[in-house]
Amino acid sequence: MGKNIVEKIFDAHLAAGSLKTGELLSVRVDQVYTQDATGTMTWLEFEAIGLDHVKVPTAVSYVDHNMLQSNFMNADDHLFLRTAAARFGAYFSRPGNGICHQVHLERFAAPGRIALGTDSHTPTGGGIGMIAIGVGGLEAASVMAGMPFEFTMPKIVKVYLTGKLRRPYVTAMDVILTFLKMLTVKGGVGKIFEYGGPGVNDLSVTERATITNMGAELGATTSIFPSDENTLKFLKAQGREHQWMELQADEDAEYSEIIELDLSEIEPMIAQPHSPDNVISVKELQGMKVDQICIGSCTNSSYKIMKTVASILRDKTVHEEVTLFINPGSRQVYEMLASDGSVKTMIQAGARLLESACGPCIGMGAAPGSGQISLRSYNRNFKGRSGTKDALVYLASPVVCALASVHGQIVNPFETDIDLEDIPEPESFVINDNMIIPSRKHKDIKIIKGPNIKEVPVKEPLEDTIFAEVLLKLSDNITTDDILPAGTQVLPYRSNIPMISTFIFKNIDETFYHRAMLAKQNGGGIIVGGENYGQGSSREHAAIAPMYLGIKAVISKSFARIHRANLINFGILPLMFLNAEDYEKIEQGNVLKIENIIESLKKEQKYRVINLSKNLSFDVYSNLNSREKELILQGGLLPYVRKKVLD
Repeated sequence: MGKNIVEKIFDAHLAAGSLKTGELLSVRVDQVYTQDATGTMTWLEFEAIGLDHVKVPTAVSYVDHNMLQSNFMNADDHLFLRTAAARFGAYFSRPGNGICHQVHLERFAAPGRIALGTDSHTPTGGGIGMIAIGVGGLEAASVMAGMPFEFTMPKIVKVYLTGKLRRPYVTAMDVILTFLKMLTVKGGVGKIFEYGGPGVNDLSVTERATITNMGAELGATTSIFPSDENTLKFLKAQGREHQWMELQADEDAEYSEIIELDLSEIEPMIAQPHSPDNVISVKELQGMKVDQICIGSCTNSSYKIMKTVASILRDKTVHEEVTLFINPGSRQVYEMLASDGSVKTMIQAGARLLESACGPCIGMGAAPGSGQISLRSYNRNFKGRSGTKDALVYLASPVVCALASVHGQIVNPFETDIDLEDIPEPESFVINDNMIIPSRKHKDIKIIKGPNIKEVPVKEPLEDTIFAEVLLKLSDNITTDDILPAGTQVLPYRSNIPMISTFIFKNIDETFYHRAMLAKQNGGGIIVGGENYGQGSSREHAAIAPMYLGIKAVISKSFARIHRANLINFGILPLMFLNAEDYEKIEQGNVLKIENIIESLKKEQKYRVINLSKNLSFDVYSNLNSREKELILQGGLLPYVRKKVLD
């Protein structure tokens, strides 16, 4: 029997386990990269493990999230990351060099490799034919310490593409928005999407990367494209053709499922507030007024798409009632746009150019006005993520965004009077790596920590009985932005768990922190959620902060993959209702008791929950694999890795 692309890569990196769906799998990792919002804690965790240097072939520390320096905290974190990278042997991508996913695609990603990144959009690398998976910071730290990456083998779903995009009116963004409409934000949970079929030949590496990047919104473990002539063309243009290898699925490869998608039938799409899967056709919103437009981010800021935007803005003026922000994804793209006159065109049109950073996507600047409509070529539009609670954020392609910036309203690209150019991919990119500091491994380098950088909290081993109050009951699709907000006020405290914990659930319940601190003194607390609890960003702080506040367990109908892993990594028991209807048997403020936890965990993983406040009981379960059981028993991944590595 033949193998698909995913199986070929995993098989070449297999350390232990089985490639059978649902089985525990252990693989060796080629690359690990972090960004500053998650990286500060990751490098603190690596330091806490106690090793002198990283033990993966390539580690890269990027700075791209916490770029605003309104006080000392972000600048201190940047210095810490630079000195930690030098001390432990990682590359350091300096502030201004670009967003981690795009820079990594340009300078490090390669076919056939496995990469882990401390950001949910790490699957961007799948566009170049590599397995790239977003993980929590502690998971990344453990792999940098020499541990294999262990996880449950997902289902492999083939996405069979046919046809060609109707360029320049339809873009890769429209492909993934169409896919999100088909499958929803839960449609990829427990799955890896492998793209194939004749339609892949129509997509460049940067277009593929847009699709795999936003595949994270499907809840997928990752997504991947073949490595073919288009991949070779991209690597050659980046001066890295020696890293190319052909990678195709065997003709008789098997898949759990096959989904067919005709690229020629896709039309311009748009995601409405407040979810990336709330997708309709652009023509259904034609004429809707917009107030703000943001173009760029790690999803849509390649040179090709940015030059397309410039061509739309040429000899035009941004509508008088619209503010247009543009943030190119990397310094490479920015420099090329400056050289060919595109930056001049954008400035002349009235665009406000931002630095190569995540910026508005993560709530770092460019927040919309009260109740305003913001149209963005980004990947997420969760309520409040933009920095304005009552803003209405829509997601669309850069083409739709650029046209709206000129007209002041949503315009169907097929019906505009502006001539659209089909910009080709460049034959060569500007190569300038002077903003990437090479890895050094200097033991005598001092790691510099500012006053806002605190030590990593560590949880005690699992208790046999949980006796705790339900501090919060939540609905479906709660995001990590809901659990722990981003933005200019919160993000600078990423290296200070006691302080960042004061913001936990701030946008949902302003009194949560105080209730949690009180409950912590009386046995801790429990959180109850609905379906897909913890979707969105990989931020492990959404698990660390609850752990710090004494949360013992989260009971929900289902969990998003990365957040579930983060809960386990920090010793919080992720439980699911055996019968979803039992969700109705709990109210906020109820006191729950769960006994014989350790014995149940080691056996059938079924637990009886007694609701003391209502004098009733119900059953929950956990679906932990053998490794995850051990993590929970020991209190999380940090004590587990310390024991494994140092023993």
